[in-house]
Amino acid sequence: MSLIFRPLFEKESSTYTYLLADSITKEAIIIDAVAETQQRDIGLIEELALDLRYIIETHVHADHITSSCPLKQKFTNAKIVLGESNPVACADILIKDGENLEFGNYSIKAMSTPGHTDGCMSYVVGDKVFTGDALLIRSCGRCDFQGGSAEKLFDSISRLFTLPDETYVYPAHDYGGRTVSSIWEEKAFNEMIGGVDKAEFVRRVNAMELSLPAKIHVAVPANQVCGSKIVTD
Repeated sequence: MSLIFRPLFEKESSTYTYLLADSITKEAIIIDAVAETQQRDIGLIEELALDLRYIIETHVHADHITSSCPLKQKFTNAKIVLGESNPVACADILIKDGENLEFGNYSIKAMSTPGHTDGCMSYVVGDKVFTGDALLIRSCGRCDFQGGSAEKLFDSISRLFTLPDETYVYPAHDYGGRTVSSIWEEKAFNEMIGGVDKAEFVRRVNAMELSLPAKIHVAVPANQVCGSKIVTD
């Protein structure tokens, strides 16, 4: 038995999509799929003869539109999964902290990590954690919309830091071409939270000067319906 693991990238929004599957049963999951690359993802799933069971979102994204609904229309056995704090009606499963989903002989565990948005959920599979926009490589998510809270994010990253040091960290985005980190590396080298207390972390996050994501007014409404339609201004 071995795990099929394919990290995939969408360059416009610098988003990582992750495809995982049991090589024996071919049951699969996909995490943070993007509308622009749905044909690539469909093609890979079909090429590998996978049985897509779960289409998982780490949160309601603001910088790209998900392909959750188009994927579900193509792979009708699949269920759309979001964390229970996300106000969406299109999800088949609103997963709770600590709950598991099975795909073949593997299990993915939900780990509530609010802060970037109030509905953020990370997911643990074996020695891998998929952190969405909570913990980025050498950074962290912004906290200035969708119920964001730097205080909550500090607590969430502190919780992620309780995972084994050797756990691989796979974020939803990276803007510097990096593909993977580890819990140990982020404890040691993360520029936002490494070695600082909560007050200093909150100060740093709240001092971020970032423009809003270019697609936020389209992406958030579209993602609240799991990408089933494009919402325009």
